[in-house]
Amino acid sequence: MTSIRSIKGFKDILPGEAALWQSIEKTATEVLGAFGFREIRLPILEKTELFARSIGEATDIVEKEMYTFTDRSGDLLTLRPEATAAVVRAYLQHKIYAQDPVQKYYTIGPMFRRERPQKGRYRQFYQINAEIFGVGSPYADVQLIVMLVDLLERLGVTDAQPHVNSLGCPACRPDFRRALLDFLAAREERLCADCLRRRETNPLRILDCKVPGCREATRDAPALSRFLCAECRSHFDILQGALDALGIAYLIDNRLVRGLDYYSRTTFEIQTSALGAQSAVAGGGRYDGLMKTLGGPDIPATGFAIGFDRLAEIVAAGKGTETPGPLVFIAALGAEAQARAFPWLAALNRSGIWADMLFEDKSLKSQMKRAGKLGARKVLIIGENELAANTGQLRDMTTREQVPVSLDRAVEELRRHLGADG
Repeated sequence: MTSIRSIKGFKDILPGEAALWQSIEKTATEVLGAFGFREIRLPILEKTELFARSIGEATDIVEKEMYTFTDRSGDLLTLRPEATAAVVRAYLQHKIYAQDPVQKYYTIGPMFRRERPQKGRYRQFYQINAEIFGVGSPYADVQLIVMLVDLLERLGVTDAQPHVNSLGCPACRPDFRRALLDFLAAREERLCADCLRRRETNPLRILDCKVPGCREATRDAPALSRFLCAECRSHFDILQGALDALGIAYLIDNRLVRGLDYYSRTTFEIQTSALGAQSAVAGGGRYDGLMKTLGGPDIPATGFAIGFDRLAEIVAAGKGTETPGPLVFIAALGAEAQARAFPWLAALNRSGIWADMLFEDKSLKSQMKRAGKLGARKVLIIGENELAANTGQLRDMTTREQVPVSLDRAVEELRRHLGADG
């Protein structure tokens, strides 16, 4: 009988890697909290209509990539392919805007898209999302970029560079659309099938195509920045001025568009070459029209998403993954020693100290081998002689030095030697 394996594009996060993920998440929550963001936790299942209306029915995500099914009551449900629409849905459903329209939220969790699995990209993938509601100022966009730069610096990603662009607004985008369509008409034979379809539905997204032939064909495409209305131009100029004032180096990237229909004005990515080729680890921008599209009031919004899987690979490549071990391993030799030691183990564990021991009667050699495999910092050795003398031996696994430990005060002395008093 063949063993059952995980689904293609879905991965297990094993303990060593999970420890790294916990460290990244802890740093992220600290940074997000310092900038005033509060956590919101959301269902992974939503009504399909939410994503069809927000992302856009003509997008690849809705047409090809969503995990959608009909439940027993006949409702069409989808595993969330992204988080922003769900955060907006919660904000509107609970009428949070009536209490205070200005809100800063973050959420961390899995998303689902049936894309082609590849390095750093999975069908169940994880994101850190941050959203600012109720603020139309470009300084909100700048705050998100600053927060991303700060987070990546704290995680040791030293070559992160923001790429920024403006997608304009419904008032200034039609002129650009006409200019782009005229440009593409002379190059349609060089475009892939997806881009030919996008030309009719959302030609802006052709600039985001990764097919080499399409990228070459659109290399000299008109820049949207040339078509910005006065308000969008002012918004983009203020954003650049604020980044300059903070000393944050950035690149204006005219090809930078978002794959989701709800974006407008500011769009940005944080790119790094830590995994070889230049690639984005985070991206976002402004989506002022989404609230209204989903049936709510006309409230501005901006946000970003960090690809957690890719970020973890970058952080691991920079400093390696260290699997922590117990602070102390109790090598109890014989039934009497085990009965004496087990309450100490429980007391240490319950006080927040990682301690471990074998629950089987093994030789000292076997127990020391186990302690080394776990990466224990110290080992408390208790055998017949130690029980008779009422004194155990605490061995440092690095220096091999041993110090006596009174068994009557084992927990207190272990805490002292481990530097965990109080």
